[in-house]
Parts: sequence; C-alpha cells; structure tokens
Amino acid sequence: MPLILQNGWCTQSQGNRRNFLRGEIMANIWIVEDDEDIREIALYALRSANFEAMGFECGSGFFAELENTATPDLVILDIMLPGDDGLTILKKLRQSTNYQTLPIIMLTAKSSEHDKVKGLDIGADDYLTKPFGVMELISRIKALLRRSSFVPISSNSQEHSYQNIRLNHERRIVTVDSETIALTFKEYELLQYLLINANIVLSRDKILEAVWGYDYEGESRAIDMHVKRLRQKLGAAGEHIKTVRNVGYKMGE
Repeated sequence: MPLILQNGWCTQSQGNRRNFLRGEIMANIWIVEDDEDIREIALYALRSANFEAMGFECGSGFFAELENTATPDLVILDIMLPGDDGLTILKKLRQSTNYQTLPIIMLTAKSSEHDKVKGLDIGADDYLTKPFGVMELISRIKALLRRSSFVPISSNSQEHSYQNIRLNHERRIVTVDSETIALTFKEYELLQYLLINANIVLSRDKILEAVWGYDYEGESRAIDMHVKRLRQKLGAAGEHIKTVRNVGYKMGE
C-alpha cells in the first residue's frame, strides 16, 4: 500500500516517482477523491498501467501540492469533496491561465445529471459515473492524453479559418477579429475539427470519435455542452457553429 502522508486535515497518497515505460517517463496523473477505498484502487490501477500517480483527499492538499511541484498531465476530480467541492475546484482551475488546458475528468454519482452538465459547462473534458471499472478509467485517461497532445486532426495545415475566426495550430492560438480567445484543449480540438470540415455536416458520433478519441456509449451531453461553451467564448462569431437537428453540427451556413 502507498504511504499516506498528512497534509493539513486531509491526506495525500504519495505515488512512486519512478514510473517508466521503455525508457520514457509516463504521464503524471493526480486524483482528488475523499473515499479512500476508491482513491487507493484508482492509484493502484494507474501505477499498474505505468503512470505516475498521486492522490488527495481534498482540494487544500491538491492546491498545496500544485504550488510546489510541476503541473500534472491530467487530473481526476471527484465532485463530492470536503471543503471546496469538485465543481469549485474545477472553476478555480479554469479561471487560471496556467490550467485552462489541463485535462480534467470528473467523477460523478449515477443520479447526478445536474452535476455532469454543470461540470462540462464549467470546462471538464470528460466524466466517469460511479461505480466505474478500472479498465474504463485507464481507457478514458489514455484517450484524453492522446487528444491533449494537440496533434492536428486529419490535416497537415497549421492554420484554419472561417470568416473572422482564425486558428493557428503551430502557435496554438485562436483569434476572433484579431482578439485572442482562451480555450480549454477540448474546446480547441472541437473548434479545429469544425474548421477543418467547414460547411460539412458532422454527426455527433463523428465528432466524438475525432475529438474524444473513443466511443462515448451514445452520450451526447458532453459534446453539446462543449459546443455551448465554445459558442459563448467565440461571442458573436459563435453563430457560425450551426446545429443540424437530429444529426450534429457544422461550421458555416
């Protein structure tokens, strides 16, 4: 079992810092979960999959570690936590320019549809419903990390545009009328995919496969909330993203 260190009034599960695979340092995953059994099972699964992993019981320990070490590659964040809940922590992270593109997976209760929608609306990239299997957890993490590398989606071009929206992939900058727009990496990839396929109707299934990188088991809530948030951030230019009823979305008329 991993050593449990006291950090204020909540605990921190310190992971092995020497996880390598074929000579390459693996991604560093942090989980904030107050249920010790779930937290330790998740940490065990992550380390078994050759990830570096660190666990926290609450937000105070998480933010304290965040100030003292390098930013993790991905965060798993439970919603129901002592002190600041997961949604509050998520909002704080997304309000900081340092963590706007940090991949975040939310853990939600089976019946908490409102929390799922709220988390996606604030800027979560994905969510898992409890109880979940460890293989599903690892699969979601790997898919999200693949997408977070910002590899262009089916295009060799480094620039894409439609009307007054400009995306420069080399610099990873999005502008509307020359004003820079701050996006999470999922919002960025969604916009990139829409721009690459401008004036083409894209089904939800195609978007989920291209942007999320795996079958989302028919769940369309994630994409709808990301489109809503992307439109809001683009301002008036968000009207270029059209809803195609019962199908999906497209960029253009």
